[in-house]
Amino acid sequence: MAKSKKSGISHYELLYIISNKFTEEELKPIMEKVNKFVTGNGGTITYSEEWGNKKMAYPINHFNFGYYNLLEFDAEGSKLQEIDKVLRLSHDVLRHQIVVKKMRTEEEIKKEKEEEKNRVKKEKEKTKEEIKKEEKPKEEERTTTKVKVDLNDLDAKLDKILDTNDLL
Repeated sequence: MAKSKKSGISHYELLYIISNKFTEEELKPIMEKVNKFVTGNGGTITYSEEWGNKKMAYPINHFNFGYYNLLEFDAEGSKLQEIDKVLRLSHDVLRHQIVVKKMRTEEEIKKEKEEEKNRVKKEKEKTKEEIKKEEKPKEEERTTTKVKVDLNDLDAKLDKILDTNDLL
């Protein structure tokens, strides 16, 4: 994060990870505390999303999993350092990152969601086509006849093997 203070209201994105030691019920008050802190410092929350419990790339404070949360808000640049400081000192939040983000209109958000749906549809169609191509005709059934082995012959062979001096 930059050391210089910015003035004026900008749009920011806050991604933070809450420790996995908390249950789902204990998670809600922590998230509300972060939201209240952002709004208490003059920020207005425009978007919030819970990504859930995910495995981290590497352990942080001996935790391999954490609850990921995304928060978009508008705030003054001068208040950003205070938000960063409190999140850094919080024991509940393992990591956080605040970045300046371009403000998106609702039309852009809808357009992105439609593009994502279309992309998913195309991927499903491709996989269906690949499955059809990979379907193989049924293999002809093999008819094998089992050769019946006489038990006396088998015993004779085993005795011959065991009678030899060189077993290795």
